[in-house]
This record gives sequence, C-alpha cells and structure tokens, in this order.
Amino acid sequence: MTDHGSARAPGGQWLELSVESDIEAVEAVTELMSRHAHGSGVAVYEQYRQDPDGDNLQPDPTRPVTVVAYVPDGAESAQQVRLIEEGLWHLRHIGNVGPLLQSVRPEEDWENAWKEHFHVLRIGRRFVIRPTWREFERGPDDLVIDLDPGMAFGTGHHPTTELCLRWLEDLPVSDKRVLDVGAGSGILSIAALLLGASSVDAVEIDEVAGRALRDNLRLNGVEDQVRVTVGDFGTQTGGQPAYDLVIANIISNVLLKLGAPLSASVTPGGLLLLSGVIKQHLERVRASFADHGFDVADQRQIGDWYALTMVQRD
Repeated sequence: MTDHGSARAPGGQWLELSVESDIEAVEAVTELMSRHAHGSGVAVYEQYRQDPDGDNLQPDPTRPVTVVAYVPDGAESAQQVRLIEEGLWHLRHIGNVGPLLQSVRPEEDWENAWKEHFHVLRIGRRFVIRPTWREFERGPDDLVIDLDPGMAFGTGHHPTTELCLRWLEDLPVSDKRVLDVGAGSGILSIAALLLGASSVDAVEIDEVAGRALRDNLRLNGVEDQVRVTVGDFGTQTGGQPAYDLVIANIISNVLLKLGAPLSASVTPGGLLLLSGVIKQHLERVRASFADHGFDVADQRQIGDWYALTMVQRD
C-alpha cells in the first residue's frame, strides 16, 4: 500500500466525497476536487460497456463519470465541503453535474475502498496492468505492469492513459530517451522501458503521487532506470532538447501552461505525445503548440478525449 503521508483524521475517520458528472464537465470537476482532497488524490470512475459475450470493453461516454475524493473528517472538513459545493454550483452552468454525496469511512476502509474498483486490465496488443493484489497468468508476449495506483494517480482505466499506452506500442520507443511529465503512478514510464527505451526521466508535481511513482518503479524492478523529479516542470531550469520522446498526459489547461518547456525538451526529429485533451479544448491545444513550432502528425480519440503526436516544423 502506498504511503499517503503522515496526516491522519481525528479518530481515524474520513469523509468520502463523490459527485457524478457528464464527460463535458469531468475535467473541471476533477480539478476542483483535487484542490481540497487529501494529498490532491482524486479517483475517476468511468462507466463501461461491452458486447454480450464480454468482448470489446470500452468506456461509455453517454453515461456519467463518478469523481471521488477523501478529506479527513475533522475541524476543517466542513469548510472544505462548503468550498467544493460552491465550486460545483458554478460548474453546473457548464455541464451536467450531480449533487455532492458524503459518507464517513473508518481509516481502514478508506485505505482499501478504492481497491475494489481495479482489476487486471489488458490494453492494446501486449500491455497488461496488474494491480498488486490481483492474480494473473502471464502470456509469452505480455508486457505486464505491476501497479499499486494509490489514490488513482494513473491506473490505465482512464481513456487518456489508454490512448498513450496504445500509441506507445506503435511509436519508435526502443533505444530512445523519454521524458514523462505528469508521471502519476509511473505507468507510462514503465511502459516505455518495457518497450526498450534507453532511459526515462519522470516528473510529477505532487509529492504523494511521487511516492506512489517510486513505489511502482520498485515493484517493477526499474527504479534504477528512471530518474524521478518531484516539482513543477514549468519552473525547472531544464527545457533543453534532450529527449527523443516527450509524453505529457495532463489536463488541457496544464498542457497549455507548459507548452514552452515541453516543446523545448524535444530533440530535433523527436516526438511530443500529448494526452488529456478534451474535445472542447482540442483546437486551443493544437494552436498553442503550433505557436511553439509543432505540427500535428496524428490524432486519436476515445470518446471525447484526444491524444496528439506532434513533430517539430522544419
């Protein structure tokens, strides 16, 4: 189990806060909830659909998404709930956002409640995401990522992560230098190494997610192959063209904010893989990175979520 920090609620009680949202508003709801959640951890649970025989499991964009966050049930919880309620009131003007639901969970329930949602997940031709508490029999061609996602800092279930994993299988990753910005649980960093990347640098702004990232690297035996940096990529002194492939699976507003340093990190002839772009922000993201000298080489989508591969303009 990932260490989520030393803070504990009085009496070991936690408030589970959940709200349903349509796909148009889920990005904004997630950002709002993360401002007040313990360790900024937010879980996003999508509804899925599949054929009657169980094949073709995929997200159902017509059904609401549930966003869940946890806060200590203490003196400050009422203020946190009030601020979330106020934010949701405003967000209901831009999308279909349901009421904020609350339930109290003891410490031991909070630490394990999210685990029931995660099962072994196959993505693309070869990737298999195995939560550490699930059994799985590996096939000869499987690339298995053992994952303890913590409070859902990246599990492969979200379309933005799935888009990246599927695309990585088709990109020239072997022997490449890779930068993973917004690394979360480390799933994309590990995937790049399984595909033969020569080195990976992983950057994560959140300290709690950074601990989950390091834990997952150790679980997969690649901790010595990934250089982890915890901090704001936009304020770092990097930005040198040192990477053949730069991956950024982050919400659109952050992609726009980090456009300059992300673009400056790509070697001539390298690739920039952007994910986390919702349909309503797609043209803004494309235009912003065009201003930084990049053209769209390809574009893919799952539901209303988009990913782009971009190349430097000659």
